[in-house]
Amino acid sequence: MRAADVGDTIMGTLVTRYGAPRVVEAIRARELPPDFTTPETQQDQRPPNLTGRLNAWYARLSAANPAADLDAGEKSGARLIIPGSPEWPSQLDQLGPSRPLGLWLHGTANLRFACLKSVAVVGARAATAYGVHAAAELGVGLSEAGWSVVSGGAFGVDAAAHRGALVADSPTVAVLACGVDVCYPSEHDTLFAAIREQGVVISECPPGVHPTRARFLIRNRLIAALSRGTVVVEAALRSGALNTATHALTLNRHLGAVPGPVTSGMSAGCHKLLRERKAVCITSPEEMIDLVGVIGDDLATQSRAPAVPRDRLNEPTKRVLDAIPARGGAGPASIAVAAGVSLDTTLSALGGLAAAGYIERAANGWRLRKQTASYPKAPDTAVLEPPPVREDLDPTEDPPLPDDDDHPAPAGPAWRTVRA
Repeated sequence: MRAADVGDTIMGTLVTRYGAPRVVEAIRARELPPDFTTPETQQDQRPPNLTGRLNAWYARLSAANPAADLDAGEKSGARLIIPGSPEWPSQLDQLGPSRPLGLWLHGTANLRFACLKSVAVVGARAATAYGVHAAAELGVGLSEAGWSVVSGGAFGVDAAAHRGALVADSPTVAVLACGVDVCYPSEHDTLFAAIREQGVVISECPPGVHPTRARFLIRNRLIAALSRGTVVVEAALRSGALNTATHALTLNRHLGAVPGPVTSGMSAGCHKLLRERKAVCITSPEEMIDLVGVIGDDLATQSRAPAVPRDRLNEPTKRVLDAIPARGGAGPASIAVAAGVSLDTTLSALGGLAAAGYIERAANGWRLRKQTASYPKAPDTAVLEPPPVREDLDPTEDPPLPDDDDHPAPAGPAWRTVRA
């Protein structure tokens, strides 16, 4: 881990094929196994400079002090795990040659168990207030549902997601680009302390190693590999969060993106992912759980428009209600013509609408009752279905008037027109 850079695929291939002890001996002897160098140097496209790489490994290994690293990690409260350890997350093996040689952990949570149900929440460091709010809501909702939140511990979206996850009881995992004993950014010392109490801080860098730009990009593959899916909250067109999204797609992980204002440059990367159909639109923790969860167990509820009392009306009654004027008034015959329904249906609907409080009588017929907001809720006992047509009535005779003792029919011109 001291000899090679993080994510070194050549070192990863060597360790996987020959084991770490034999690779260390080969580096100290400055001679790689012949059966490894021949296939590697015969590659058609840009073969690696194994001699230069071997010299760099030898120089770093000569200056390394593994015993001091283990002692420093133990003093800081950290522990080292390697592939095959009980706490090693097996999903990291999907990284292939770029799989980390080992991981330093500092925290109370078991990394393997914490990552069984986990979601990576990533985004911009210079996040807007909208991005911080969305990330915090995702962190809270995921944690309350029993899902761990994996992020990078940086400013902006990462910090908001971690803080949201800490509100509930589920662990949160912070993947650093420096040693676990180095607090970067330094303003997050309190946040990292809280994460160690409820989750775990991890890094593939040995103790004392400080972050570099390259290490930030390389560690993103761990964030994507540790989780079942990644959601990008805010990202510009040039953003490290999009690098994490690329790793998630390469690993065949689920990818979500939170939409933002079209005028915000910090959401341009999210919109690009959505437009190219690489990501699924995510607006709530439930939708992200629906994306990465088990089919049938973690389904999100379907979003529906709010119900209003008018929705309970049947179709003929709605048409009658739409035909009633808001000002003045209209008689039943005029309303029936405007609604396109029979006069019997109109008379029945008028009585029900009046009882429910939708309409009121006017001097020259019916009009809508003035409402301060929306239509009042109709009582459950109101029956607004049109009455059945009576077969014993003669269609040439005048239709009977509805019985209405409380509201006797006025002798207005509209009623005279109906009788005529």
